Amino acid sequence: MAMDTKANKGIVLVEDQEITISNPDKLLWPELGITKLHYLEKLIRLAPHLIHYCRNRYLTTIRFPNGYADKSFYQKNAPAPIPPFVRTAELEGINYVHLDSLPTLMWLGNLACLEFHPSFHRIGETLPEEWLIDIDPSIDPEPRIMEAAEIIGTILDGMGIRSVPKTSGATGVQIYVPIERGYTFEQLRKIGHFVASFAVNKHPELFTIERLKKDRGDLIYIDYLQHWYGKTLSAPYTPRARQAATVSTPLHWEEVARRVSPLDFNLLTIEDRLKQKGDLIQQVPPQNLDRVLSFIQ
Repeated sequence: MAMDTKANKGIVLVEDQEITISNPDKLLWPELGITKLHYLEKLIRLAPHLIHYCRNRYLTTIRFPNGYADKSFYQKNAPAPIPPFVRTAELEGINYVHLDSLPTLMWLGNLACLEFHPSFHRIGETLPEEWLIDIDPSIDPEPRIMEAAEIIGTILDGMGIRSVPKTSGATGVQIYVPIERGYTFEQLRKIGHFVASFAVNKHPELFTIERLKKDRGDLIYIDYLQHWYGKTLSAPYTPRARQAATVSTPLHWEEVARRVSPLDFNLLTIEDRLKQKGDLIQQVPPQNLDRVLSFIQ
C-alpha cells in the first residue's frame, strides 16, 4: 500500500486501484490511539480472512464516522457514488455491497465501517453456508460467558458435532459449525432448538431461550433463531466498535476452558495470533448432520 498524503486527504493505491482516504488522522479508537490510517493498515492484515467470510454474501456494515463511541448507523444499501471496482448484489430491493476484494475493503474502511456482518447464505442461494449458535449474555461484562460456551460445545461434542467457539467481539460467544452443503435453515433450527432446550433444562440457573430481553434477568440467552435466511451475524475477524477494539476471533476449546477474556483478542493482537495459529475454523472439516437430524425429527 502506497500513500500520498495531502492536507487532510490521501490517495491509497491498492491492487492498482486508487482510493481516496479522507481524514486519515481521525481517531476511531481514541483511547488506543488508533487512527483511520492505522485501522486501514490493520484491515489489510485481516483482509485474507475477513474477505473469505464475506465473499459471496450480502453484507451489512455498521459505520461510525466519528469513532466507535459516537453515533453510528447500519449500512445495507451500497452508498453512492460506488467506485467501479465495487460489486453489488440485490436482495429484496436492497443493493448490498459484495466484499470480494481488498480495494472494496479499503473503500469500506475509509467510510468508517467498523463492523462487518455477512448473511448466512451465499448471494443468489437459499441454503446456509455454515451453522452458528449465538450465546448472548444479558449483562455486560458476563463472567460466565466462557463457561456457557463450554457447556454448549460439550453438548454438541456429545452429539458428534465438532465446532469452533469464537468471540463475537462484543459481549457474547458464537459457536461456529462448518457444515456439509445441502442442509436447510429449517433443519439447523431444529437442531438448535434441541441443543438450547437441553442446555436450559440442564442449567436453568445459567441459560434461557426467552426472546424478550426484559424477561431474561441475568440469564444467558441461547439464540438459535438468529441463524436464518436474510439475517446476519458478526463475521469471523470483523473488528467491533468497542473500547478495546476487539475482533471476533475463533478460539481453541482449551482457551475456553481457561476462561480467556474476549478483550484479549483485538486489533492490536490479532495479527500475531493469526501468524501463530492460522484460521481455526478452517481446521475443522465440514460436519455431516444426517445422524443428528435422524433422531430429532
